[in-house]
Amino acid sequence: MVDTPISKDFSKNHLQHLAPTPVKDQETLPRNLLCFSHLRWDFVYQRPQHLLTRFSDVTAVYFLEEPIFGNTDVPYLTFSQRLPELWVCVPHLAHGLSKDEVNKQLKELIKVFFVNKNLDDFIFWYYTPMALEFSDHITPGLTVYDCMDELSAFKFAPDSIKRLEHNLLNKADVVFTGGNSLFESKRNLHRNIHPFPSSIDKKHFGKARKQNSEPADQAAIKGPKVGFYGVIDERFDINLIEDIANARPDLNIMLIGPVVKIDPELLPTNKNIHYLGARSYDQLPGYLSGWDVALVPFLLNESTRFISPTKTPEYLCAGKPVVSSAIRDVVNPYGKNKLVSIAKNSEEFIKAIGDWLDLKDKTEWLNNVDKFLLTISWDLTCAGMTDNMATTYKSKKIVSLPSMSSSKKQNQR
Repeated sequence: MVDTPISKDFSKNHLQHLAPTPVKDQETLPRNLLCFSHLRWDFVYQRPQHLLTRFSDVTAVYFLEEPIFGNTDVPYLTFSQRLPELWVCVPHLAHGLSKDEVNKQLKELIKVFFVNKNLDDFIFWYYTPMALEFSDHITPGLTVYDCMDELSAFKFAPDSIKRLEHNLLNKADVVFTGGNSLFESKRNLHRNIHPFPSSIDKKHFGKARKQNSEPADQAAIKGPKVGFYGVIDERFDINLIEDIANARPDLNIMLIGPVVKIDPELLPTNKNIHYLGARSYDQLPGYLSGWDVALVPFLLNESTRFISPTKTPEYLCAGKPVVSSAIRDVVNPYGKNKLVSIAKNSEEFIKAIGDWLDLKDKTEWLNNVDKFLLTISWDLTCAGMTDNMATTYKSKKIVSLPSMSSSKKQNQR
């Protein structure tokens, strides 16, 4: 991985070398995709990474992260090539800038990025409406809003995010949502909106069914294991985990992931709770292979009202029983189809975990899981999104063409 700096002082030829546009014969969509993200590529491997790695097979992808602030006199971008046609782009700005100054400098860097490039050859893919503050003045060939979460409900959400999302919904040509409940809440806000719930990489998580050895740090912990991986933040039910640990001291609770936006000192410290920290996406099947039951222990509040946890189908693909809070997009379809146990409080969580541990023959349940999982994959999700985008782009191009009558009138003048 090589990071290469780029600033507005560099030559146009150098800019073209740093951010190459691949030569592809693709008439159905623009040949480039610029993603505006509030998440960093290397934070947690989730929906953006799954989709954009697949899109990079058909278009050049530039993943623009939020700025990093440091000691620099001149704003610049770094490009880090992760796949043959995928670059992570990071703005580097000076410490102490006001919000207006930040957005002004980001606009300048975007302007530099597009030197000798055709905007019509780009898809703008938004994960955060906040990016409109420095990109709303430019119009690409196609604008997509992939609304993966209700960001306005998250802790520390900016006050302006609802207004900017309203503007983004007006600007977008097509909108996708990260779950069905989120789709229901926004379906009347856009004429061309489609639900694409969380999906799975079956080959990757299927490894957990075949793997015979856990990673060393987990293998050293003896006894039955229940686990969770993901971001441990304001959505995570700390008290629930402590209740399970107290009620079942014989169980080892494995927690994998970074602690964000909450004080680590507030986390329970029972001896049977094991905080393993962040692990890479490639490592997850190994850890899953040693679990007896997987958990989705989220609070029910505004920040979880519309979430569609990707980990739910991933756990199932790994062949692990799941006990989840009553998250709407887990209740339907997973709970409704009896693939996942839904628990409304600590007592129900503890009982459901115990029931799964006591169940010796899981063959029928696993057969039903596999039948359900046949209908979902990130490849199918990407294909469905591509179809929607291609249809939208084709319609947009047709509308932009001059009508026959107007052409005749122009010729007669």
